Amino acid sequence: MNNIKTARTKYPVIDLIKKRWSPRSYSNKTISETEINTLLEAASWAPSGNNLQPWEFHYASRGSEAFDKIFQCLMPGNQAWAGKASHLIISLALIKNEETGKENIYATHDLGMANALLLLQGAEMGIYGRQMAGFDRNKLTEIFSFSEAKFPVCLIALGYPDTAEQLDEINKAKEIAQRDRKSLHEFAVKL
Repeated sequence: MNNIKTARTKYPVIDLIKKRWSPRSYSNKTISETEINTLLEAASWAPSGNNLQPWEFHYASRGSEAFDKIFQCLMPGNQAWAGKASHLIISLALIKNEETGKENIYATHDLGMANALLLLQGAEMGIYGRQMAGFDRNKLTEIFSFSEAKFPVCLIALGYPDTAEQLDEINKAKEIAQRDRKSLHEFAVKL
């Protein structure tokens, strides 16, 4: 059964972009360490200013103490479904050089590029991720002792998708809803 919601685009884009989406429903299948390393390798090839690669990914597999610690930092709406993910990832922007104190104002942009490549690689492998901003950043920073130079931008739930039927009614409705995006004229301006 195909649980993937493929994007319907107005203009032709590559199939991998159409295939990438952010499910809430995950199967019990575990992502292997080799697969995680492949996803992280893909992220490492993201463009970054001066090739600084100003990001870190801290990840934990379902059933581990670290997974539970990340999970407890999620907002209740995300906790309703994220516990079934195979892995949770903390996606951090290195916003300041810890040795020089110099700020990197492009770190969050570069991290976003790395996240995108990780997710596209995952979609190619049948592994899907949902980025979440709904988490307690202060609690997460305290639990994992992140310095002020490391800014947790988002958390990512990763796993193999499953059917929407396993979700509560609110999340099931979101899971089966049609995918849509703003039209080009709403965000693109020809000068």
